[in-house]
Amino acid sequence: MEEFVVLVNPQDEVLGLMEKQQAHINGLLHRAFSVFLFNENGEMLLQKRAAEKYHSPHQWTNAVCSHPRIEETYLEAAKRRLNEELGIDAELSPKFNFIYKADVGGGLWEHELDHVFTGTYHSDFNLNKDEVEEVRYISLENLDKEISEHPEQFTEWFKIILEEYKHHF
Repeated sequence: MEEFVVLVNPQDEVLGLMEKQQAHINGLLHRAFSVFLFNENGEMLLQKRAAEKYHSPHQWTNAVCSHPRIEETYLEAAKRRLNEELGIDAELSPKFNFIYKADVGGGLWEHELDHVFTGTYHSDFNLNKDEVEEVRYISLENLDKEISEHPEQFTEWFKIILEEYKHHF
C-alpha cells in the first residue's frame, strides 16, 4: 500500500500530499511526530528499526517516529503508531515542535515539521517485527555515551531530536 505524507509550509499549513518515499527523495517539508517513552526509572525506550525498513535499518531510535495521515491529528497518529509498531497504548503529552532536515543516506532526506510527545510505559510489548527488531530502556547518561562512541548505530533524526529535547527539559 502506497503511503503519503502531508506536505506543509513552516507554519504547518497544508500544501498537498506526496508519496512518502518521493517526499524523502525530494527533501520536502512534511508533517511528522516523535514519541519519547520512559519507564518508572526515567530510562528512555529505544527501538531498533527492522531490517526491512527502506532507510536506516538496524539503527536505534526513539520509541516511535512517523507521519500523520491527512485526516489525523498529530496525537492520533502518534497513538496509532504506538499500537502498530509496539503493540501498546500509552498516555502521551505534547511537548514542543520544530523543523529539522537530516540526510538519512541513499539520497533520502527527512525534512520534517516534527511534533514531539512524551509518555511513560512499563509493561509488555507486542512488537511488529516488520517495523521493530527489538526494544530496550536506557538511561540518558548511558545513551549520550553510546551515541558519542557509536553514532552510526543511531538514526540521524533521533540524534537531532534528542538534542532538541534536551534544550526543552
